[in-house]
Amino acid sequence: MSIKQLFDLTGKTALITGGSRGLGLQLAEALGEMGATVSLVARKQDELDEAKDHLAKLGITAFTIKGDLSSESSVPGIVDQAISQLKNIDILINNAGATWGAPAEDYPAEAWHKLMNLNINAMFFMSQEVARRSMIPRNYGKIINIASVAGLRGNPAQMQTIAYHTSKGAAVNHTRALAAEWGRYNINVNAICPGFFPSKMTKGLLSEMEGSIIKKTPLGRIGGDEDLKGAAVYLASEASRHVTGQYIAVDGGSCIC
Repeated sequence: MSIKQLFDLTGKTALITGGSRGLGLQLAEALGEMGATVSLVARKQDELDEAKDHLAKLGITAFTIKGDLSSESSVPGIVDQAISQLKNIDILINNAGATWGAPAEDYPAEAWHKLMNLNINAMFFMSQEVARRSMIPRNYGKIINIASVAGLRGNPAQMQTIAYHTSKGAAVNHTRALAAEWGRYNINVNAICPGFFPSKMTKGLLSEMEGSIIKKTPLGRIGGDEDLKGAAVYLASEASRHVTGQYIAVDGGSCIC
């Protein structure tokens, strides 16, 4: 198989949660450009419609599913729609997530449960449902969990994002544990750990800390619109068929400092 064939996603299908904007939409662009048909899950239909139109202009076939992944009960219905649209799900990207800032001693229980439900519970239950219904029966699948460099270390004191960091650490080890169990089904489970990228989630933090973040990053910049795409295509394609249970930090080197 040639290198081009190893990275080619022609004929593959991908379900991407949190796919209507930001990093999720960038991942949809990447997989779609390499030939995959994508289905995007998000809470807001207007954002989904905009994303679908944007991808269509790039020649990418995309479907949309309106759904709230913070509720476990919504997962089967979302997967029903995805299978109806795609027939089979070859690639699952668990990208949906949220953050919330507050001092640990005053952290609201509501915020803690919201983040755990979306950042880690939804990741597991989506993976479980997709695997049971599409990947395990066909003995094939690629699961990519979008974790964070926040899951590789403690949070700086000024960030006060205890639940986010906890959930992303769980996502990294969840990836390892699931990969160990599902290797026998020929399902690769890996994670991408982005550093700081401009997004709705990081807007406030970057406005205050961008200069100091860049100063502490070996490559001297924050992430850009193209920087996650290569890692996503690699982990979604046959180029990574002998890689499972791993994470790739895409952070300009910040996690090594």
